[in-house]
Parts: sequence; structure tokens; C-alpha cells
Amino acid sequence: MIATILLSFGVLFLAELGDKSQLMALTFSLRYRWWVVLAGISVASVAVNLIAAGVGHFLGTALPANAIAVITALTLLVVGLWTLHDALSSDSDSDEAPEPPSARNAFLVVISAFTLAELGDRTMFAAAALASNNNWLAVWIGSVAGMVAAGGLAILVGKFAGKHLPERGIAIASGLLFLFFAGKTVLDAFAPQLGGWGSAVLALIAPALLGLGVAVWRTRAKPAVHGDELAETAR
Repeated sequence: MIATILLSFGVLFLAELGDKSQLMALTFSLRYRWWVVLAGISVASVAVNLIAAGVGHFLGTALPANAIAVITALTLLVVGLWTLHDALSSDSDSDEAPEPPSARNAFLVVISAFTLAELGDRTMFAAAALASNNNWLAVWIGSVAGMVAAGGLAILVGKFAGKHLPERGIAIASGLLFLFFAGKTVLDAFAPQLGGWGSAVLALIAPALLGLGVAVWRTRAKPAVHGDELAETAR
């Protein structure tokens, strides 16, 4: 059983490296408290891998992958627009991002996004394949541990990067990344012929243009704000 746990841990950990779930963990860690993100990842991992280890190898081909992809994309789109709205709605002359949502709301967002992203993902099928030839309980334990470890590594990277970046910039970048993930999720599901790099390039277009627009808007807004402050001081 220990050997199966270690095998499942290694397979899931390696499968998660560079996967969209790990990138989502990094992005969430830039916006929310690390322990909230890790707790959300843990709960989602327990649920998804329980399905995979228990009955995933029977239901895997029957999962409505395209429908799940659309729901996941919509969830990421809402989170991205919400994050951008919060980042841009406060005073334009402040470099501080608005207060992040409550721990409860952030926890629910992380759980929802990760659960939807993992359903039908390659890591779920990897866990199902392992469970078909090994003890399902051992596969479940190892898969959960591997997925949480990969998410924890992404959180560490995110927190380290967050200490060297302005909070408002982090919030805007997080929102744009969620929009990128939403687009890539849809393209991966409905246009698999594009491949990983092709879908990434296409999904990057809209967030890149929006980011450029935000940068131009902020550049033009700052001189106007500072001019108003100088006029007020002169009075």
C-alpha cells in the first residue's frame, strides 16, 4: 500500500507541474491568503481524487468534458472580471490594491475553480488509471498528497513573487491571468487541434489587449490626478 501511495504521489505531482491547476494556484496565491488557497486546493483534491480513484475509471469516458470546460471557463471569467473591477475601482492614484474578499468567499472561489478545472483533466484520468490496477484507497491518498504538494509549491512561488511586486499590479495581473485561463480552457476543449501552444497564444490575445488598454488608461489618468492635487494645493 505504501508503494502505491508513493507511486500515486509521484505521478500526480509530476502531472501537475506546469498544468493549469498549478498556475491557478499561483494566481490565487497572489490575491488571497496562502492558507485559504491551500485549504481550498486540499478540499477540491480530496473530492476530485475520490471520484477518480473510486469510480473514475468507469465514468471517465462518460464525463461531459465540453460542458465542464464551459462551466470552468465561465467561473474563471467571472473571477477575472471581479478581480479587475476591484483593482480598478479604487482611487487611481493609489498603488495599493483593494481589500481582498473575505476568507469564506475566497475559499469557495478556490474550491469551485479547482474542482471544475480538475474534472476530466489529465490528472483525474491518471488517478483513475492507477486505481484500476492498484488499491483505490492508496491511490486516493497518494493522489491527494501529490496534488496538494504541487499546489503548495505554486503558492510558495506566488508569495515570494508577491513580496517584490506592487499590490495593485498583482491584482490586475491576477485578473488578466484568470481571463487567459478561461480562454485556454475553452480552446483546449473545443479546438484540441491547436495544441497547447496554439491555444495559449490565442487565449493570450484578449488579456494582452485588455492589459495594454488598462496600462494606457492608468498612464493618462495619473497626470490628471496629480494636476488636480497641485491645483488644490495652490488654493
